[in-house]
Amino acid sequence: MTETISKHERNLSGIIHASTFSKYFIPFGNFLLPLILWLGNKNEKPFVDYNGKQALNFQISILLYGIVLAVIGAVLFLVFAFDFVGFVDVLEINEHNLSAYKHGHKGFGTHVVFMILAGVIGLGLLVLDIVCTILATIKGGNGEVYKYPITINFIR
Repeated sequence: MTETISKHERNLSGIIHASTFSKYFIPFGNFLLPLILWLGNKNEKPFVDYNGKQALNFQISILLYGIVLAVIGAVLFLVFAFDFVGFVDVLEINEHNLSAYKHGHKGFGTHVVFMILAGVIGLGLLVLDIVCTILATIKGGNGEVYKYPITINFIR
């Protein structure tokens, strides 16, 4: 397959994947730069079209998974905070007794375990994003097809 794909198409595909790292320097750069490169070349270059769609779909999927994970983590944190401190203590401004034993608690509980699990999954998403983007950049630059894992195909 690499013999039918021009050097320009391979380079452009690799650049599209690598441009998603711009999110660390430019807000929403992981969407804007690949989108600009993809839209400018999708009609004449099918390999670039495929790689542009893959990169954008993966970035949208990672964002969606991150938002869901953040919402779950925030809900668990609020449940833990209200359970640990006590809802009445949070509403009473003058009382500052934050004892965990006041409400019969013997320790942290399962909320903390789930919050730690959410943090580990979040770090896993970050590592997956970095590793898969590097692999896609290398494969795209070599003219090979790469399909990102756990990707929802928003752009077809």
